[in-house]
Amino acid sequence: MADIIIIGGGIVGLSSAYYLSKQGHKITVIDKGDIIDNCSFGNAGMIVPSHFVPLAAPGMIQQGIRWMFDSKSPFYVKPSLGGGLPSWGLKFLRNSTKKHVAESAVPLRDLSLLSKKLFEDLSKEPGFDFELTENGILAFYKTEKAAEEEAHLAKRAVELGLDMAVLSADECKALQPKLNLSVLGAVHYRCDAHVYPVKLMQALLNYLEKNNVVIARNHEVTRIETRSNKITTLFTGDVEWKADEYILAAGSWSPAVAKMLNLNLSIMPGKGYSFMEDEPEQRMTIPGLLCEARVAITPMNGQIRYGGTMEIAKINSQVNMNRVKGIVESVPNYFPDLKPALPELKDIWYGFRPSSPDGLPYIGRDHKLTNFTVATGHGMMGLSLGPATGLLVSQILNGQQTEVDMQAFSPNRS
Repeated sequence: MADIIIIGGGIVGLSSAYYLSKQGHKITVIDKGDIIDNCSFGNAGMIVPSHFVPLAAPGMIQQGIRWMFDSKSPFYVKPSLGGGLPSWGLKFLRNSTKKHVAESAVPLRDLSLLSKKLFEDLSKEPGFDFELTENGILAFYKTEKAAEEEAHLAKRAVELGLDMAVLSADECKALQPKLNLSVLGAVHYRCDAHVYPVKLMQALLNYLEKNNVVIARNHEVTRIETRSNKITTLFTGDVEWKADEYILAAGSWSPAVAKMLNLNLSIMPGKGYSFMEDEPEQRMTIPGLLCEARVAITPMNGQIRYGGTMEIAKINSQVNMNRVKGIVESVPNYFPDLKPALPELKDIWYGFRPSSPDGLPYIGRDHKLTNFTVATGHGMMGLSLGPATGLLVSQILNGQQTEVDMQAFSPNRS
């Protein structure tokens, strides 16, 4: 059995620790923060086999340019000559093709379906009550254009063996009778599910700490030493860490760590916002995606979580209240009786989604360093793909046959 250090305590890092510890390895998870406020805690909690279309897709560039001139829009790229944005942007542009979308569909589907099965298995384990709910997700639309796009997506999904159905407004109403709707219809992603992220992360942490996994909080990696194509020592300030294997699962902070190894990992942080509101009437029981507004709404723990936006920019601590207003103002357009108040600054969560330029995660061994494995770049699907990534990382490190074909996720791809 090996000594393994995992850099990053989000869902991917903890899932990797979970599967590796079950195989008897000695695991240490190192995180630059206290873990309790990373992307894995504040997201919409959606498990999404339906999301087989990568962010890099035809039309996204033109739509993104239009949105850049709207301060409340759901997508924004802050122009910058630094931070890797020019290189990332060129790769994003190169990958925004029909061919790339077609080639990505099966790998993303397979990864998502594996993850969903692992969520189901995990929910049956003692101590893992994280409110897994398998009633799908409804993608609501108000315009004929969005209806046409969603119908095309549903048709392709059915061809891929995914369970989806196009619903009229009346059929949507029948699923949630208490919820007043102002929509043309929706696609019911019946293959999808959702969880309460806070409970999931707490369950993973509790399991790992009870099973002798070391969780080193507030330890930022500051230097890494290598020799003969291997990592030998990792430093967090004055503290030395040594292991047989090293895994990079630091989300949007991964490029900074990779740079210490003279590796260029093309990832940009995509900032998203969310907030919670009480919903005592429990009118919403199925999570919703607002197609035109790009907002996600999830019932969880007796409340509703509203989330959205994708700001591609350097990591920063600023809260753009106009983006939050955009989320708030979009909701009543679809659900007239749901009127969330603009939250106070202290009640707004934000996190950084590690976004690769082709919309696919990086999972696999680096070709330069023989004891270094990358597991990051999952974009908006980090929580959804966390368990699958963790299992695949464990299989890679153990020299086992992986559950899915890994070629599309190679960290060495251009």
